[in-house]
Amino acid sequence: MAITREQAIQTIESILASQYGANQISFRDVMVRNDQVSVTVLGATEEQQAAIEAVLLETLKEAGATALYCRFRNEGVAASPAAKEQAGGQSQAAEQKIEGHGANLQSPLLTEQSNVKFIAIASGKGGVGKSTVTVNLATALARSGKRVGIIDADIYGFSVPDMMGIEERPEVVNDRVIPIERFGVKVISMGFFVEDNSPIVWRGPMLGKMLRNFFQEIEWGELDYVLLDLPPGTGDVALDVHQMIPQSKEIIVTTPHATASFVAARAGAMAIKTNHEIIGVVENMSYFESKLTGEREYVFGRGGGGKLAETLRCELLAQIPLGQPENHPLDPNFSPSVFAADTPIGTLYLELAEKVIHHCEQ
Repeated sequence: MAITREQAIQTIESILASQYGANQISFRDVMVRNDQVSVTVLGATEEQQAAIEAVLLETLKEAGATALYCRFRNEGVAASPAAKEQAGGQSQAAEQKIEGHGANLQSPLLTEQSNVKFIAIASGKGGVGKSTVTVNLATALARSGKRVGIIDADIYGFSVPDMMGIEERPEVVNDRVIPIERFGVKVISMGFFVEDNSPIVWRGPMLGKMLRNFFQEIEWGELDYVLLDLPPGTGDVALDVHQMIPQSKEIIVTTPHATASFVAARAGAMAIKTNHEIIGVVENMSYFESKLTGEREYVFGRGGGGKLAETLRCELLAQIPLGQPENHPLDPNFSPSVFAADTPIGTLYLELAEKVIHHCEQ
């Protein structure tokens, strides 16, 4: 009797809720392959972990599983008062810094002596995979030997930490916020400073202030490239980036759909009006390739990326197919959205990184 993912979730939820309380121990990242179940358990103490794994294995085997791979994370564990005070102090210090209460320090990245290449990743509309392109291009640049940072400038729709599998929060050292490093990429995001995925309700001036603090209050160290994941469209943040970093270049992300490329042209027009060079266009979700037959299906149509590149008089840098990384939650380098270097899509991103390096360093 095979076990489905839904059955595994129901079984795990029932056991944890009945024996440990739903508010104390939770779980996520449930996967079922060949009747083998993997799960990440949150909030269990070291003393509880062996017992939890044993009871889950026994119950899941009764439901049809042949094996269980249990990964434990410490989120939600009750801490001692001293630990809470220390953790709270660090979190509050980071939030104060990022809100601009720290010293008004000028970032070395923005000085005339800086050799950092800034690349803004833009799109005309949401849902085209702009952030996916950002994190995978950044990772590919790092794999190519470059020192890379990401500024998740999509203040309302921040997603970079989750996409890269980042669970830590930045610390403050010597009055500077230290970005989180993952896959060789240094990352800063509004998502690090928001509790429980709360919505951001700010007007334009506050957005600009936050963006400036991402430069002024962060200890970036030496970098070769900084990628800025812009909000979709041509709003306040995009305008602030164009004014704050006049030397930044831009990559426009679209899908092959005619409407998406038509809307993306507005983001390109904004870059041109503010004298920002467009490196090129990345067409995401270009096609779906069957693993069985190798045939391609053009789910969202064809030609949108090429038409947009022609309109903006730039290069079509890459056509990335529909796909999802086959990363296992128990892998220490697990992330939901970063493709491994030796996969077909990971190779496409390495080729994209080579084109970007050639364009920026020729």
